Amino acid sequence: MAQEFTINSSAIEAKINQLLPSQGGQGAGIDFSASTMVILIVDLTESAEGSALRQDLQTALGLNNTAFSLITATTIDLVNTTGFYRVIGSVSAQIENSNQTGGFQVTDGITTTVIYSYTVKLQSSDRGSSIDSYDFVVKLEAGQTLQATSNVNGLRFAGSTRQVADINGNLTAP
Repeated sequence: MAQEFTINSSAIEAKINQLLPSQGGQGAGIDFSASTMVILIVDLTESAEGSALRQDLQTALGLNNTAFSLITATTIDLVNTTGFYRVIGSVSAQIENSNQTGGFQVTDGITTTVIYSYTVKLQSSDRGSSIDSYDFVVKLEAGQTLQATSNVNGLRFAGSTRQVADINGNLTAP
């Protein structure tokens, strides 16, 4: 037979008020109770079952990523299939002039939207190099293409893309 007893603990009460702020101040003067009865809790989610990866693992990179490298003053198509894609990599600039721009854009052939932009603006007497990294997720709908673009030879984007979910949001295992 289960036994009921009361727990008086200011540490437990403070922790519950911290973790559950909606309960803070509502339980003044009320103690917590416990029971020796065992209550089983069964997790029926796919993650507990082992048939699905946790969401953070869904974004993992692997051998099947699509690698790209954009070295010259051009625009290249990276992905033109519907879904959600992780784009990760780095941009490096050998500073050749004061107006170097590039980045990533989504286009449907009529409208183009820049989603990541990198610009180097220096005095004409300055020379050198710089490096930066990027990591973002982009959604492509039917007819849309993700492109990488650069306006000069010295601005280089290198990295990879990987589909993390289909167009309906169903996660894709790496």
